Amino acid sequence: MNVETETPPRVEEAAPPVRGGSPFTDKVRSLRIAPPPPKEQRPSRVAWVLCLLLAAGAGYLGWQVYELREAAANLEETDPLKIPSTNDIPRTALNSEGSAKAGVADSGGVVHESKGYILPRHQILVSPKVGGMVKSLRVHKPGASPESGESLIEGMLVEKGDILAQLETTDYDADVLRAAADLARATLRLEMERKNVPREIERARADLSEAISQRDFFKGQLDRWNKLTKSSTVSPSDLEKAQSDFDAAGFRVERLRRTLDLLIEPQEQRLKVAEADVESAKAELSKSKWKQGNTTIASPVTGTVLKKNVEEGNIVNPGAFNGSYSICDLADLADLEVELDIQERDISRIFVGQKCVIRSEAYQDHPYDGYVSRLMPIANRSKGAIPVRVKVRIPPGMEGIHLKPEMGAIVSFYKVADPQSEGKEKTAERE
Repeated sequence: MNVETETPPRVEEAAPPVRGGSPFTDKVRSLRIAPPPPKEQRPSRVAWVLCLLLAAGAGYLGWQVYELREAAANLEETDPLKIPSTNDIPRTALNSEGSAKAGVADSGGVVHESKGYILPRHQILVSPKVGGMVKSLRVHKPGASPESGESLIEGMLVEKGDILAQLETTDYDADVLRAAADLARATLRLEMERKNVPREIERARADLSEAISQRDFFKGQLDRWNKLTKSSTVSPSDLEKAQSDFDAAGFRVERLRRTLDLLIEPQEQRLKVAEADVESAKAELSKSKWKQGNTTIASPVTGTVLKKNVEEGNIVNPGAFNGSYSICDLADLADLEVELDIQERDISRIFVGQKCVIRSEAYQDHPYDGYVSRLMPIANRSKGAIPVRVKVRIPPGMEGIHLKPEMGAIVSFYKVADPQSEGKEKTAERE
């Protein structure tokens, strides 16, 4: 580094005196300091460094702008909100694996786009009707042994009527035996009533006839004693005894007659009571068998297991607020809907039967056709929106591949109606 040293100012030599000037002026002129010599001008290195940095920054900024433009162009080509036209995507397309894609709406302009969530149209909570400990969780056909089936897991496809689980049956078997014994007791009591009531009535009638005969005998004897009292051959005590026997026989006849009436009049009621006991015992036996049968839990529909809620050894109770109260959740993944909240300012563009295109956020290159199935009758005040359901058409064999419950989906609404929606709705109502 060159260090520049300042040159000390030099004092100019005294100029020759000017003619005609004063001596003081000449002296001042002789003391004037001469200016320093000009410095040598050299180029600065800092300026060159700054220029190089500025040029590099400008180049980097230009490269970044170029990259952003390329990314924007690529994003525009793969934008999930961009709805393909008729010429872009055919009604049925094939993916890279050769499987069929869902059809795409091919007419009409898009009037609205909104995001929602995929839901099963019918989700079933398979819950046992009785409580107990889970003994087996293997899916098998009715009549087959549980060992021949497969373990119940999420994602498994089950058919209607397949056995999903088996509960312990010890308590329910005992209830069935007890109810059967009560039924046998009630049946025997009914048979006894049917046989004994006529016999009791017959015996009461015989006792009444006997009492009437004795009363008639005592009456005849009393009449004879009364006739003999005129001849004074009968003592007063004998007459009193005959009168007493006659009165006692009359009272006995009256008592037996009332007893017979008590047997005859409620005869039908006694039989009806015995028959009612039999019916009650039958009902209790039927209820016990029903509980015993419900320890075997079968699938009510054909669908996919979305969630398994218990394991073998768990105790399930359908009436419990805490703990396990269901076996699993089932849903038909071929019957899906998209739940959306459409703002009130946009709801005028939406109508039932409107054609739609559905794209899941996870698989944006697999669009599905659909239509607006219904507009809910009540709005959401907090969101200022109206719930809307869009039915998704899923081709056979594509269930659960690209569309799964609770996934996010973007729905594009076309301004035209779907020609197949009316027929689909009528078919669903008939089913």
